Amino acid sequence: MTDEMIIRREGAAGFLTLNRPKAIHALTQGMDHAMTEALLAWRDDAAVQVVIIDHSEGRGFCAGGDIAFLRNSALTDGGKSGLKFFYEEYQLNHLLMTYPKPVVAFMDGITMGGGVGISQPARFRVATENTRFAMPETGIGLFPDVGGGWHLSRLQGRMGQFLALTGARLDGSECLWTGLATHYLTQEALADAKARLVAGHDPAKVLAALSVTPPPARIEANAAQIARHFASDRYEDVLASLEGDDSEWAAKELATLRTKSPQTCKVALRQLHDSLLCEDFAANMMMEYRIASRVLTRPDFAEGVRAVIVDKTMDPKWDPATPEGVSDELIDSIFAPLGAGNEWQPL
Repeated sequence: MTDEMIIRREGAAGFLTLNRPKAIHALTQGMDHAMTEALLAWRDDAAVQVVIIDHSEGRGFCAGGDIAFLRNSALTDGGKSGLKFFYEEYQLNHLLMTYPKPVVAFMDGITMGGGVGISQPARFRVATENTRFAMPETGIGLFPDVGGGWHLSRLQGRMGQFLALTGARLDGSECLWTGLATHYLTQEALADAKARLVAGHDPAKVLAALSVTPPPARIEANAAQIARHFASDRYEDVLASLEGDDSEWAAKELATLRTKSPQTCKVALRQLHDSLLCEDFAANMMMEYRIASRVLTRPDFAEGVRAVIVDKTMDPKWDPATPEGVSDELIDSIFAPLGAGNEWQPL
């Protein structure tokens, strides 16, 4: 157990409450362990009818994983401790995805990276006016992991490819419109929703009763452009498509992509393509662990975190520096099997 998590039973509900407000509840190894242990203990406990994932005070839900820890691992131990973190985090993601009881994730705040990984597997995903959802990994040279390949590839209209490449932030109404959220509640209604779940009421009925109509989803206006420009699984085609459009929107998205790691963008497109060929979520997570084992120690990750998070200079020097410099052979090597005894396995 860790003070970074508040884990408790209340009535019919088991609560997994993230409790690192100063870090916007970014996940540590201890938090992953605590959630996994609780979920395993509650799985066969008839008294626990529903699992609630939420956060304590602050701007969270969950801003991601412990990026500083992962970068330190890449620089000091060849990625060994970082890979252990990924291995166990992916087991938590899979446990949530296959959990036999309803899980309700309250995404009331910043929901990025690792926060996406613990909320998207939930049967019920609640957005609010505070929700800010993103998978911003192309900006730090990582990749949209924690099941991102599975969740994003299954959105309609190439929306997942757009989110993976640009790191665009969606608000709560946009999350509901895209299907990333199942319900939209006001932040004021959350305490009532949780109280009803604690009292043993049906989660589907509780959330339906308290849902409200959100503001119009801004991204809907750009859906046709996204589907057209992000249609290809070849990154150079996406860039060329945007370059051929003289609209202000296309120019803005092109400028955004020019700041991202070309390696990560190519990895993400391949990842989302291959995820649709995976027979189940476990196969997807095995693929993502293979990617993580290579990308963690490649130059772009340490450099991206330096520029965006450590020094905050926002001037990463990517290697390779251009999409053309990221060869098919490099991408193939990142996705290659790890060999017997080294592959990821679910709990």
